[in-house]
Amino acid sequence: MEVIWFAVFTVLLAGYFALEGFDLGVGLLLPVLGRTRANRDRMVAAVAPYVLANEVWLVAVAGTLFGVYPLLEHDLLFGLYPLVVAMLLCWVLRDAGLWFRRRLDGALWRGFWDGAIAFGSLGLSVGWGMTLYAAATGFAASPVHPVGLMLGVVVTLLFAFHGWTFLGWRLPGVFGVTRPGRVLLGTALVAALPALGVLGGAMPYLLAHSAPPATLNVLSLMVLPFAPIMLGAQVWVWRTFRPGKDAVRLLPSFF
Repeated sequence: MEVIWFAVFTVLLAGYFALEGFDLGVGLLLPVLGRTRANRDRMVAAVAPYVLANEVWLVAVAGTLFGVYPLLEHDLLFGLYPLVVAMLLCWVLRDAGLWFRRRLDGALWRGFWDGAIAFGSLGLSVGWGMTLYAAATGFAASPVHPVGLMLGVVVTLLFAFHGWTFLGWRLPGVFGVTRPGRVLLGTALVAALPALGVLGGAMPYLLAHSAPPATLNVLSLMVLPFAPIMLGAQVWVWRTFRPGKDAVRLLPSFF
């Protein structure tokens, strides 16, 4: 059962990197590709339908982490407390930018919240790389380490490339590129590689910190039946907002 739940946790974290990675990547590219208000609106409109569905994966990752690996709660929340708080603030800032950027029509207002989206996306991307480094060391080393910072840069670049590919798929030709779905799938796998690599190396550590088998059995009965619902909702989102749909017309009014 420990191995099964390790596999579930790996799939969830890799899925979060593959899906939320392009959300964060588009946010990172706002200052680069969003030179005009129209382009920034197109970029946010392209990614907005997927944001909430992709963030469900992070909720599932957190729930699985503290349910399956309760002994890691101290190492993660207290050992990485400043980093965890910074990432949560960046998450809130990025989402606040998505929610508030259209509340008023002034250039200064929109510019501030567009900057919040970019800054929050940057903080989350770098933070995830630093967190993966800490996990690779069994939370024995500080994430503020040259290797941790370098991994943060690598994750940020992978997310930015994934976001650029997503824009080429979602808005073909708008930013000078057109990407088929198979290329987007390829960059999704590449974006997930850091999570897969670190978890593969940390497998013995995680298995040694798993919850008792009885707890894992109860979690299986409570959680696994809902997995098809989450996957089905994800498929519905991707089918509904596939290329060819009017991104602005289908964009939720609050984004």
